Amino acid sequence: MTAAPSTPPTPRTPQDPGPRLRARSLSVSYGGGADVVRDLDLDVLDGALTAVVGPNGCGKSTLLRALGRLLRPRTGAVTLDGRSIHTVKTAQVARELGLLPQAPVAPEGLTVADLVARGRYPHQSWLRQWSREDDRAVAEALEWTGTADLADRALDELSGGQRQRAWLATALAQQTDILLLDEPTTYLDIAHAVEVLDLVDRLHDERGCTVVMVLHDLTLAARYADQLVVMDRGRIAAVGEPGEVLTAELVRNVFGVPASIVPDPVSGRPLVIPIGTRHVHPHLVPGAGGGQFAT
Repeated sequence: MTAAPSTPPTPRTPQDPGPRLRARSLSVSYGGGADVVRDLDLDVLDGALTAVVGPNGCGKSTLLRALGRLLRPRTGAVTLDGRSIHTVKTAQVARELGLLPQAPVAPEGLTVADLVARGRYPHQSWLRQWSREDDRAVAEALEWTGTADLADRALDELSGGQRQRAWLATALAQQTDILLLDEPTTYLDIAHAVEVLDLVDRLHDERGCTVVMVLHDLTLAARYADQLVVMDRGRIAAVGEPGEVLTAELVRNVFGVPASIVPDPVSGRPLVIPIGTRHVHPHLVPGAGGGQFAT
């Protein structure tokens, strides 16, 4: 595979020294109903890989959609480079920030090459038509994600892992510095889930882009994330490095399940072992060692 295509970061100014993407006093609802996200503050660390975790219905995807300008806050604001994201022109936002939804859809019969080419739409205008630069960006995205040999295949003919790599190639062709991914491993088996997360990790590492992704698997989130955001009932319950955030007490309080937290033998990061009623080993009894335990 080739190295990931790089784009120069957006210049920062002394008047805006903080993180590029922020939420302040953010509350979001649907159709005037109860708030799904409630009075939330979040700084997305520049150049970091942030994982957002939490129980079903806690507001993870709603937060991501608000950060991506798909939802307008009821109160508060999302800012991009110090400006309310809703005051920035749509095309400009799309050149700075890419969003891959949880279950993206494409027209039937669309090929992988055509899908990835759509990532270049934010760079088009009546003054700037398709160019060799666009061809190069698409080719590099296909090559980097290992989908070049799938370019002429219809998207609906691909396996789940292949489709997800194609969608990631589309986001890569968009050449944004910030990438938001809503549950990129949904419906994937463990092999394809790790494959996709490894791709995201390389994208973050080699291009230095900022990544925010919603995940369900706490251990995988801890393994890949620089920053972990734990949500509970529309609010942030904890935020920080995985080793600081993931405790047995937090897992019990937020997810309602007792757990043992031990070092992951692969990454050294926290490994979350939920405790059920069928198998309770003596070394998991409080006070008997074997890592953190919460009843």
